Amino acid sequence: MPQFRVLLTDRPWSNWDIEQAILTDAGAEIVPAPDGDEATLVELAKDCDAIGTCWAKVTENVIRACPRCRGISRFGIGLDNIAVETATELGIPVTYIPDYCVDEVADHTMALLLVCARKVGFFHLRTKQGEYDLRAAPAMSRLADCVLGLIGLGRIGSAVARRAAPFGMEIIAYTPSGTPRESGCKMVSLAELLARSDFISLNCPLTSESKGMFGSREFAQMRKSAYLINTSRGGLINHDDLHDAILQGEIAGAALDVFDPEPPDLSQPLYTDERVITTPHAAFVSRQSVEELRRRTARQIADMLHGNRPEHLVNPHIWQDRT
Repeated sequence: MPQFRVLLTDRPWSNWDIEQAILTDAGAEIVPAPDGDEATLVELAKDCDAIGTCWAKVTENVIRACPRCRGISRFGIGLDNIAVETATELGIPVTYIPDYCVDEVADHTMALLLVCARKVGFFHLRTKQGEYDLRAAPAMSRLADCVLGLIGLGRIGSAVARRAAPFGMEIIAYTPSGTPRESGCKMVSLAELLARSDFISLNCPLTSESKGMFGSREFAQMRKSAYLINTSRGGLINHDDLHDAILQGEIAGAALDVFDPEPPDLSQPLYTDERVITTPHAAFVSRQSVEELRRRTARQIADMLHGNRPEHLVNPHIWQDRT
């Protein structure tokens, strides 16, 4: 009989083979959730010793329903789908993988930027519909004459800056701290970034402070020829305001890899608008990044089950209090 039971809430990959190998070796049995509904997770959590989640919400109710819980691990970077405060209150360690898929997300961000800059999405859609007309496209600008504004300058934002520099773009950035780290970016106010940027890339976490940070006020301050690119979290943007801004010509368009909710209702006018490029939360994906994510997260869970300190603790003082 396995010594432990681990609730795994959801996955965007086809099986649990990698996790199974690591957790079985750790004496654990996987309990796969059939869906991510809170009621389902509450019921399954009652008899589990740890929780691993990708996108499903591990709410306060789920955590409190898991009295034997030795740890909660996120298959990913952000923590907005885990009630970390509740876990901390109950002395449950929480982990994540903040340093994986940096290259993939930065590459995807640049891909979306180039699609917008060179009107690739526009031309692709029109030619597939039988129209072959260069003159139909909005005007294009030389990238070397454009300004890229980065909101957020962590691992991914800095990686985007390194990729954009060889194109000759001027790169400016805004963070609440105003710290450039080692990016070499010119730090500016948010107002200046909105007013000057031809492309704005969101590379910041979703928090209570940043939720809905992009709305009608921000769109009104952007250039009419500007594009907004989001490979971070959908909740950063008010999508109704985004669509209004595009319809009213306040901005040229957007490229979105993340949404709120996910999956989005693709029949909504925002997503059917040809000025909006969409990809299905794919920025993090490569064969290497997904394998790394799965392996490291399973290892974190195995460590916590056996009382070993895992990597990347979100609430490290819990572990210190144990020693």
